[in-house]
Amino acid sequence: MSEHLSTVAAPTTRPVSTVRQRSQRELVLRRFLRHKAAVISLVLFVAIVLLAFVGGAVWRYGYADITPAASVPPSAQHPFGTDNLGHDTFAQVLRGTQRSIEIALLIALLAGLFGTLWGAFSGYYRGVTDSIMMRIADLVLTLPLLAVAAVLTRATSGSWWFVALVIAALQWAYVSRVVRGVVLSLREKEYVEASRALGAPDRWIIFRHLIPNALGPIIVNVTILVAAAILVETALSFLGLGVQPPDTSLGLLVSEADTAVSTRPWLFYFPGAFIVLIALTINFIGDGLRDAFDPTQRKVRQ
Repeated sequence: MSEHLSTVAAPTTRPVSTVRQRSQRELVLRRFLRHKAAVISLVLFVAIVLLAFVGGAVWRYGYADITPAASVPPSAQHPFGTDNLGHDTFAQVLRGTQRSIEIALLIALLAGLFGTLWGAFSGYYRGVTDSIMMRIADLVLTLPLLAVAAVLTRATSGSWWFVALVIAALQWAYVSRVVRGVVLSLREKEYVEASRALGAPDRWIIFRHLIPNALGPIIVNVTILVAAAILVETALSFLGLGVQPPDTSLGLLVSEADTAVSTRPWLFYFPGAFIVLIALTINFIGDGLRDAFDPTQRKVRQ
């Protein structure tokens, strides 16, 4: 009797692939890193900030130091040359970049914070409250920025923080308009209705639900506001109504070198190049953030 042996094939087990759900923060970061121009601009902007704040502290010359070399062109000793008094232009550009960035960041912080609160409360309450608050914002938007800022800063001694305060007081309305539009849409969401039904106070809903969910547009507009603030401060300082000597800023350096373009062009072009570079990098960063926070914008500008 022959014994038949049956071989049973062991079931093959396939590796189970687990799909990890990415958080919103990870998705935003991935989309931002795909924007090559924004990533390069971010690296350049960080390098400029480090050069201004760290390089200015370790450079051999201070921005107010007077050297024996006067009106010399760029060299190994003075990379950006010197002015007619012997000031090292590289040291002055570092100081001017530092002051201009400080002013721009303070403007973005103050205008972004106040504009966010104004727009959030206006969009949430709607009705008469919204109408009154938005008419005030519209009034601020109609004011000629440079003219009003020039009048308000003319009576001061050129304190940089007061210049930043004046510009911020004239630019918060742009952020409030954007935040209001986002909040008008968010206030109709189910989680807001549920919080309201459970008796949550209005301030809790605004600060816990509405503003956090509007952070994307807020961050994008505040970033773009930094670039606008740099240009406004430059214009005011160029007109002699911004930062005043002995302190300096990029706009003031360009203003002081305006009459020396033909004889000592390095005094004009180096601070001017820093202004253009800062404005361009921040604008590209803003483009990258806008594409990252808005998933419907798939066309990335390279």
